[in-house]
Amino acid sequence: MIPADAALLSLLALKLLRKERLSHIDDYNVDEGLGLFAGLNVLPKKSFTTDYSYRTQRKQQEKLLGSWVKKLSPILLPEAKAFSLDFHPIPYRGEEALLENHYIPCRGQACPSVQTFFAQVHEKQVFCYANANLTRDEQTKEVIRFVDYWKDLTGQNPQWLYFDSKLTTYAELSELNSRSIYFVTIRRRGSAILKRLERTAASDWTSATIDIPKRRNKRIGYLDESIQLDDYEGPLRQIAVTGLGREQPTLFLTNHPDAPPRLMIMNYARRNGIEDGLGTNVNFFHMDNLSSEVRLNVDLDVTLTVIANSCYRWLAGTLKGFDHAKPKQLSRKFIETSGEIELLPNRIMRVTFDRRCHNPVLREAALDKESPPIPWLDGCRIEFGYR
Repeated sequence: MIPADAALLSLLALKLLRKERLSHIDDYNVDEGLGLFAGLNVLPKKSFTTDYSYRTQRKQQEKLLGSWVKKLSPILLPEAKAFSLDFHPIPYRGEEALLENHYIPCRGQACPSVQTFFAQVHEKQVFCYANANLTRDEQTKEVIRFVDYWKDLTGQNPQWLYFDSKLTTYAELSELNSRSIYFVTIRRRGSAILKRLERTAASDWTSATIDIPKRRNKRIGYLDESIQLDDYEGPLRQIAVTGLGREQPTLFLTNHPDAPPRLMIMNYARRNGIEDGLGTNVNFFHMDNLSSEVRLNVDLDVTLTVIANSCYRWLAGTLKGFDHAKPKQLSRKFIETSGEIELLPNRIMRVTFDRRCHNPVLREAALDKESPPIPWLDGCRIEFGYR
C-alpha cells in the first residue's frame, strides 16, 4: 500500500514538471529520481493516482493548504495583510455533465465549468488559498470564508482586500466592514450614476498621476464622495476615476474613511497581478486542461497548483537576479536539468548536476546548505555537486 504522503508527492511532481494530466504520469514510469522524490522506487501508475485523487475531501484540502501556508508564511508571506481575490472558471471538456454554466472569457460565452476561487498576497503575488468545491449559490460567501480561513490560520483578519464587482454582494461588504476589514472593489456603472457624474462641475474633480512603471494611462481625474447603498449599513466612499483607458469613469468603492484616493487606485491597479498569476497557472500548470466534472477532484488539482506555485516563487526569491522570473523561465533554466543521484552510507543524498550555463547561479544560492532531513526518505539530507 502506497502511503498518503507518497501519493500526494507523486501528484505534486507532475505539477512541478508541468504535466497536463494524470495519465501523463506514465511518461515517468522508469524515472528513479522522481520516484525518490516521492519516497518510492518509481512513481505509481496512473490508475492509482486517479483513484487517490477521487478519494480526497474538501476538509483535507483545507487542512493541507492551512499547514502549507502556515509553514510558508515566515519565508514568503511575512506580515501578509493585503490580499487580491478573484474567480476563475475551469471549463469542462468532456461529454454532457451536470455542471453550472460560467462565463469563460477566452471563449466569450458561458460553458459548463467548475468555478474556482483564489486568494493571493497582494504585494508578494503568492497564492495562499483556493477552493474549487463551489456552487453558484455559494460564490458570494467565499470572501467571508477566506477571511475565516485566514483568521483561524494566523489569529487575525486580513487588513485589506481587493476584488472586482462580481465577487460578492453589498451585504457581504457590510459584513467585512463590521469586522473592521478594509476593501476596495469596483461598482457597476448604472446609467443614472453616469448621467449624474456628467453633470458634475469640472472644478469638483481632482487631477493626479499614477506613477506605475510602463503604465500607459498615468494622468487621471477623480471625484471622491460619500454614498449609501442598499443592504450596506453606513456610508461608503465612491471614487469615480477618469483617464484609466476606458470610455466611462471607473467607480471604486471602499470603506476606508480617509485613505488617499491616488494610493487606493494604484493599489487596485496592482491587483492585476492576480490575473497575471492566474494566467501563469493556466499556461504553465495546465490548470484549464482538466476534464473532470467532480469538483472535489478539481479541488485537489487546484490545491496542488497553489503549492507548486509557491515552490516556484520560493525558488525565484532564492536565485539571485531571478526574483521576478515566471515558472516557465525557472523550469527551463533550472528544473529541466539532468544529473545523477547517489545515496551515500551516511544518509546523504548527493545530486550531481550535468554542465549547464546556469549552474553557477544554483551554486551561489547554496540551496542544499543546512538542508533539513527528509522525513519520507529515512532522514536523508541533500548535497549538491556540479560537474
